[in-house]
Amino acid sequence: MNTINIKKGDTAVVISGKEKGKQAKVLRVEPTKNKVVLEGTNMLTKHKKPKNQTTPGGIIKQEGSLNASNVMVVCPKCNKATRVGHKIEDGKKSRVCKKCGATL
Repeated sequence: MNTINIKKGDTAVVISGKEKGKQAKVLRVEPTKNKVVLEGTNMLTKHKKPKNQTTPGGIIKQEGSLNASNVMVVCPKCNKATRVGHKIEDGKKSRVCKKCGATL
């Protein structure tokens, strides 16, 4: 099983598919399914039936999940898509940008 180096709250860019090139904030990570949900990308349309007269039904647009292999983390310092490295300092493990060495 692969590990996902993307965390909730990171900025990520889509590197393949119909959403290629879009940057967005990570809303949710599903490591067991190897999926990531980005804000405003891969929008799905769902139809909702009203449960009773007080709750309305309608058409709802929401973000769908993307495969984690189609997404890369964007470094906040150099503002480029990068791979994630790990560094141990003072007994704590931290994520590091492979391009500029900044802590993510």
